[in-house]
Amino acid sequence: MAAIEYKEYYREKLEAGLEYQDFVMDQLMNIGISLNCYSSKKYQFNKGESRSGIEIKFDNLRKTTHNLYIEYAEKSNANNISYVSSGIMRNDNTWLYVIGDRDVIYILPKAWLIQFKNLPDTIHKKTPTSKGYLFPEILANKYAAKVIRL
Repeated sequence: MAAIEYKEYYREKLEAGLEYQDFVMDQLMNIGISLNCYSSKKYQFNKGESRSGIEIKFDNLRKTTHNLYIEYAEKSNANNISYVSSGIMRNDNTWLYVIGDRDVIYILPKAWLIQFKNLPDTIHKKTPTSKGYLFPEILANKYAAKVIRL
């Protein structure tokens, strides 16, 4: 993917993620959870995604794969040599991982997702900018702290 194409792709994915974050914040408020997300890179890197320790991820492939993609490493650019810890492996205040789409939202304990990462049957995936694993939706329905169906 050319550098200009990648920048546009990244911008589109970032905007979709931010819009989903706003959507989830409204849905969480409906069940009594007030969430304040940090918007600056400084606070996100030094503290976490939100003051309450909740990270939100948009999974637009959930419907077709019936899996959730749980990221644990990333690159800001495919040309970078190495990946850095991200998602469930970031050392920050995150303890809950909220992931889904506009039909269903799963609230999952981060510690549980870290343990699942190391199980022998876990399917790991790698792209030029991300490493993660597939978490079967059937398990998410069983083990989520909360499932919000819309």
